[in-house]
Amino acid sequence: MILVAGGSGLLGRKVVQLLDANGEDVRVLSRDPARAAGLPAGAQVVTGDLRRGRLDAVVGGCSCVISVVHGFTGPTRTSPAAVDKGGNSRLIAAATRAGVERFVLGSVVGAGPHHPMSLHRMKYAAEQELHNSGLTGVTVRATPFMQTWLDLIGAKVAAGGPALVMGPGTNPINFVSADDVATFICLAALGDPRIGTEITVGGPDDLSFLDLAQHLLTLRGRSDSPRHVPLSALKALAALARPINPDLARKAKAAVVMNTTDMTLDASPSRRRFPEVAASTLADVTRSTHSAHPR
Repeated sequence: MILVAGGSGLLGRKVVQLLDANGEDVRVLSRDPARAAGLPAGAQVVTGDLRRGRLDAVVGGCSCVISVVHGFTGPTRTSPAAVDKGGNSRLIAAATRAGVERFVLGSVVGAGPHHPMSLHRMKYAAEQELHNSGLTGVTVRATPFMQTWLDLIGAKVAAGGPALVMGPGTNPINFVSADDVATFICLAALGDPRIGTEITVGGPDDLSFLDLAQHLLTLRGRSDSPRHVPLSALKALAALARPINPDLARKAKAAVVMNTTDMTLDASPSRRRFPEVAASTLADVTRSTHSAHPR
């Protein structure tokens, strides 16, 4: 049995589908059972929250635990500190008590103790927790998901609204398809020796927010230009919204960081070890999503 914590989210659903297609027995831990609709019929769904309650029964009988949870977005009490650090710490401890054979942690490229984004600092803390646990642990670090930012930038495009770019939008960023990351997480869970104890997964191209926005508009046959949220407004929002809407503040902070820091990545070293895993392009991703179909 393989437990997938966060199995009803963007990445988690893809992981569950791949494992199920491979004939694995899968247990899904999700805070909201309604979000588990559409998962493979054979998946066992357990309602629970990593932030509270006993987790021993959840991991019981599992040979592998996969954690792809995150607290970057969500309700007011959801945060990277509560989920990515605290929740993963509790899950790792329960897996240790249960004698789980393998623990796969979904993390982010750039995770570190001094990163400007709390998500990266808390993912790093979880990585250290896993490293010190004594478990056979594998960390899969990924760049930002193309699907996430296409949805944010193109939220109003299908209805004729603008493609909204956060900041200047010219900074090159390595985006990766969540489908590709799911494949590597499943390889890690199934013990592929090429993975080792950690792997960095990125996409084949460095693209900007403007590249994503223009691609979405072109798919719709539109010639108008994207609209921009000024960088100064994002900086102000990241500071002022923190006490009342931390979710919005984190998104604004992320946009500032992604506009002003080096977000490029040469993903080829990892990719060369896995020639059978497709390196999904922007066109590949938009072809497979409803929000980006041409008119």
